[in-house]
Amino acid sequence: MEITFYLSGLVAVLATLGVVTNTHPVHALLYLIVSLISVALVFFALGAPFAGALEVIVYAGAIMVLFVFVVMMLNLGQEGIAQERVWLRPGVWLGPAILSAVLLVTLVATLWSGEVGRMIDGEMLTAKAVGTLLFGPWLLVVELAAMLLLAALVTASHVGRLPGTTSRREAGARKEVS
Repeated sequence: MEITFYLSGLVAVLATLGVVTNTHPVHALLYLIVSLISVALVFFALGAPFAGALEVIVYAGAIMVLFVFVVMMLNLGQEGIAQERVWLRPGVWLGPAILSAVLLVTLVATLWSGEVGRMIDGEMLTAKAVGTLLFGPWLLVVELAAMLLLAALVTASHVGRLPGTTSRREAGARKEVS
């Protein structure tokens, strides 16, 4: 299990360096996906399969969906197609492919050994255990985080409005007043 932890951690660090040092957003995204999956494998190695699964579903999955929406919204046309041909060269995929292969070998070796989900003290982190902890002794922290996220949402909504534009509701309210 230790070798799984260290190899996954090494891949996470190298992939994160690829994210930070890459100047092209698509290449950086590929490295980011590899980094998130390797962090999930670190969670699996530590005996927290629930946290690892959440890492893959929430972070790696959400980032991929966001990326697809951005590509669809940009709709770059013919010059975008030409640029994609340049991006699909084999050299572009070499770094993420090597790091993903290391993760795959590590995952297969861990599954083959049958040590998935074991923790040092013998307890396994389950969804029930996470819920009991979050809504037990950490309830106040969870509620404060929820309030902080709500405040961030309201602030982003306020900042995101363009000056001089009004919503339909505000325009209707102004007509009723005058």
